[in-house]
Amino acid sequence: MFKDTARRLGIGWTVHGDGATPRPGESVAPDERLSWPRTVGLGAQHVVAMFGATFVFPVLMGLNPNLAIMVSGLATILFLLVVQGRIPSYLGSSASFVGVVAAVRAGGGDTATVLGAILISGVALAVVGVILHLVGPHVVNRVLPPVVSGAVVLLIGLNLAPVVAETYWPQDQWIALFTMVVLLVCSVVLRGFWGRIAVFVALVAGYTLSWGFDRWFGMIRSPNADGEVVERYRVDLSAVAEAPWFGLPPVQAPSFSLPAVLVVLPVVIALVAENTGHVKAVEEMTRRRLDGSRGRAMFADGLATSVSSSVGGPPTTTYAENIGVMAATRVYSTAAYWVAALVAVLFGLCPKFGAIVAATPGGVLGGITVVLYGMIGVLGAKIWVQNRVDFADPVNLLPTAAGVVIGVGSVSLQFTPEFGFGGIALGTAVILIGHHALRAVAVRRTNSTGSG
Repeated sequence: MFKDTARRLGIGWTVHGDGATPRPGESVAPDERLSWPRTVGLGAQHVVAMFGATFVFPVLMGLNPNLAIMVSGLATILFLLVVQGRIPSYLGSSASFVGVVAAVRAGGGDTATVLGAILISGVALAVVGVILHLVGPHVVNRVLPPVVSGAVVLLIGLNLAPVVAETYWPQDQWIALFTMVVLLVCSVVLRGFWGRIAVFVALVAGYTLSWGFDRWFGMIRSPNADGEVVERYRVDLSAVAEAPWFGLPPVQAPSFSLPAVLVVLPVVIALVAENTGHVKAVEEMTRRRLDGSRGRAMFADGLATSVSSSVGGPPTTTYAENIGVMAATRVYSTAAYWVAALVAVLFGLCPKFGAIVAATPGGVLGGITVVLYGMIGVLGAKIWVQNRVDFADPVNLLPTAAGVVIGVGSVSLQFTPEFGFGGIALGTAVILIGHHALRAVAVRRTNSTGSG
């Protein structure tokens, strides 16, 4: 009975072959594992792969990186249990929310307001997962065709450009430029595992150079994160010495604001596209049909985001970085993800580690974000290219053009002095509603012309 229960929960692994390496031409299935020492080693690789992005994105959103690392481990465990071990994935901090969180904060929202909006978005994604599980994955393509999902991802990424230009890059332009170059070079030159953690490598390089500049050249006079020009060190490690080695990260309860929710909610469209793409990638690698598990995966993703934000953590999502590790090793065992999740929880219980992360220089973040934010936008265009979206069709072209400019330019409709609707939220509404409305008109016009 215990073995049956373990298998239903996805934790009843069988040893693959001799437990040392995958057999020639074969791979380690999700319900298999290698020997425990090798599984622990693979789990460590997954920790390194998710590490850079998982703590960078919370820093960019003004959330606690220590809590983010710990919650990512707990979210991964929750995900693996919900999907019953059929989809090997790690849930790290989501990049898709960075732009909308910046928009909420620019509008006067505090951390509690940000968390409340993220929580509602998580609930919405979970609901989409339930619908997907009940009616099938085809509903996603009907409601969110590639032209719509690609446009929303594009405007979310490009909407972040002012954050780089006005907040991070000016803090230390030369460190930002150096970090950006390291990230670009490492992404192309480094192969395999090291290429997939190029963000982490660039962050360490920029952090180290910033510390060196402080020793060699002394303080810098530049804007800080609040835009105030001050004389300061690039790396301030005073909080690291004061932080204990062990302790629970601080938690924070969310609060709810309708304007903030409306700004953040469009990210669900990007998450649906991202989650679907990741599950398809895992399906191709493992050569196992996962149609019946796609709804579970999306539900688990949304549930994990809601649980994380309810205590002050960031939104979560399945990670392509870890999918890349699986592709390189041909080991798809969920046992390695359990190891990675438990290690992440232990990291989260070390406040000293969190203080080191929180001391990341603004110039370093500028160099990283100028690439990452652009990547988010380009991924939207990639969706169009892969699906051969026809922009000669005005139904595709016109609402997309209007919505992207509204979203990127933060155009708004102000209903009352306290309530407005604009930026990413308004841009998404124009793209989504405009596309389906014009499509319906075009179909009706074609039918009436044909019948005449």
